[in-house]
Amino acid sequence: MPPPITLDDIRRAAVGHTLFKPTSLARAINKLGFVQADPIRAPARAQDLMLRHRVTDYRAGDLEARYAMLGLEEDFFINYGFLPRTTYAAMHPRVPRTVWSAATHKRAAAMLELIHTRGSVHPREVDDHFAHGSVTNYWGGSSSASTQLLAGMHYRGMLRVAKRDHGIRVYAPPLVAHQPPPDQRAALDNLMDVVIHKYAPLPAASFAGLLGRLQYGVPQWRSEIKAAMTRAKARLMHARIDGVDWYWPPAAKLGANHHAPDDTVRLLAPFDPIVWDRKRFEMLWGWAYRFEAYTPAAKRKLGYYALPLLWREHVIGWANVAVIEGRMRAEFGYIAGRAPREQAFKVALEQECDKMHTFLGL
Repeated sequence: MPPPITLDDIRRAAVGHTLFKPTSLARAINKLGFVQADPIRAPARAQDLMLRHRVTDYRAGDLEARYAMLGLEEDFFINYGFLPRTTYAAMHPRVPRTVWSAATHKRAAAMLELIHTRGSVHPREVDDHFAHGSVTNYWGGSSSASTQLLAGMHYRGMLRVAKRDHGIRVYAPPLVAHQPPPDQRAALDNLMDVVIHKYAPLPAASFAGLLGRLQYGVPQWRSEIKAAMTRAKARLMHARIDGVDWYWPPAAKLGANHHAPDDTVRLLAPFDPIVWDRKRFEMLWGWAYRFEAYTPAAKRKLGYYALPLLWREHVIGWANVAVIEGRMRAEFGYIAGRAPREQAFKVALEQECDKMHTFLGL
């Protein structure tokens, strides 16, 4: 009989399951299943910061530069990001909960005609052509109405992102007409498995919250998500540790030597699957990590874009990294108040800073 699963096993799996041996960009994204995107660059965009640990010789901007050749799509999944076309296709045709007015449908039809004529368009071209004006966006700032309409058309599957131009989405018509999946139940189960595979092991509360976010990727199946969660639990491994139920796929191999920690320092993105779940983070590492980019400067405790610092199997602190006058500057903080005194840590930290320097192209 195997020994019982412990919180140490969960912690090792949380790190080792997603930090696979670096591979090609296409294979890494397929293994991850989904890569969350974020526009902030501090010192690089989140998608690049996540991929640098999982792709051989990855450099900031490689995903954007090679996107059109990788068979990927940008779309909303549980968050907005990059995902394989098979996953993208399973979510469409999407039926949004927000119903457009007749006037919006008319504007979208005219915009779609322009895009079909030109093949692909930058939002600026559409804005220049139609001059739709401005509206208030989600964050309270001003966005061109045409840009928001393009985003709405993209969400509905009327458009796809063909590429990016200095970070700005360039839109084009879909490659193929969207068809409903032949087996809706199987499609929803597969989507849940993508989420579970990336973010496992998951405590019960996070399991429900994370999978519940699929309602934004497949709003047309919103009423089916609870039943799909029940089916998912039946497929997963399970253990109760200190009163908390944990779930993970068999591939996570909890307790196996596969997850033995190594003497490596890694600076992680705020949205890396290792740290994404803030509740799980506190349970595994005993302190609260907060993403403070949208927190007023006077109230920040860690910094504008603090990168969690992973040493072996523990997240022991954070770093704020910036490029100033062509040079990388890093400021570190440690939850214990100081850095580990081991020589192995000092060497590993220096190596990680060198890797970050190369990744940034400095």
